[in-house]
Amino acid sequence: MGSRGSHAAVIPDVDIIRRETGSALFAVPTRFDFELCSRMDLQQIGALAVNPLGDRIIDSFFPDGSQRLDFAGFVRILAHFRPVDEEDPGMRDPKQPEPLNSRMNKLRFAFQLYDLDRDGKISKHEMLQVLRLMVGVQVTEEQLESIAERTVQEADEDGDGAVSFLEFAKSLEKMNIEQKMSIRVLK
Repeated sequence: MGSRGSHAAVIPDVDIIRRETGSALFAVPTRFDFELCSRMDLQQIGALAVNPLGDRIIDSFFPDGSQRLDFAGFVRILAHFRPVDEEDPGMRDPKQPEPLNSRMNKLRFAFQLYDLDRDGKISKHEMLQVLRLMVGVQVTEEQLESIAERTVQEADEDGDGAVSFLEFAKSLEKMNIEQKMSIRVLK
């Protein structure tokens, strides 16, 4: 078997990636061309193209403003969207890290889409920016500001004017985040 090109590279720690991300869903190849996939390629994916937060999701594949797609990072981001395993959670080895597709990790991923400055809190300004992306021009600026303020107020239990991760998770405790943040790629 010959190389696909000069840019093909062996993926380090492929077995670790399989364990972390769930090999049943991700058939990780042993070689990957890091130069071929760009932001524009991801923007062509239909589900991301129509998602109001699509650009924020795509940004998560390119940490720290990188222009290169890191395969391990790519697979780890996708793993957050794996449907939650049907098996009994009591069967999981408590010494192993929490699966990337667990409810808490799905919530952590969603939280970072709102926490634009990565300070661990969602401010009214950040909530407003996300709402603008989600509703576009269908709502006036005044209505958006009112919705952002009310949303932050309702979730902000400690009265600091922002939403922490724990407050975010609590505000979504009745939402079926496992289903809403699941993409079934393979059965």
